[in-house]
Amino acid sequence: MSEHIYKKIELTGSSATSMEDAVNNALARAAKTVRNMRWFEVLETRGTITDDHVSLWQVTIKVGFKLEE
Repeated sequence: MSEHIYKKIELTGSSATSMEDAVNNALARAAKTVRNMRWFEVLETRGTITDDHVSLWQVTIKVGFKLEE
């Protein structure tokens, strides 16, 4: 059985729709250059308020991915 080594990176995604979409947007963009992503941890959630309503969600996550052998 081989041992696996993982690395974590920090990303911030945004969405006008929801926190979940903000996370998915960050992961989709990272997937263009990062392979073997395995998990994420939510670090921060922020938002922008416009006219007394949420106009933008921002979510900062740490993403773990397995290093290639």
